[in-house]
Amino acid sequence: MKKANLLQMRKLKLIWDFRGPINKHTAEHHLIHLKEYINLNKLDIEKTGIETLNEMHSLVYLVVEESKMKSIRDTLKPHRGQIFPS
Repeated sequence: MKKANLLQMRKLKLIWDFRGPINKHTAEHHLIHLKEYINLNKLDIEKTGIETLNEMHSLVYLVVEESKMKSIRDTLKPHRGQIFPS
């Protein structure tokens, strides 16, 4: 398979971490802004969400095709990323 096809097929999970006593509230608020960005820029991103890891750590994520990741990463500056299992 060609490299371009692999980049388009593979999905990445871009992640923003929030820690502290109001982490869940901050994560919920951040997700609102991510969804606004997605809608405003008419991005084809269907998977977003919040995960609460414990009472002091929540994260917000969006899943994007690897081929589109760089522009989104450079604009939104996630804290980290990982390969999203298909």
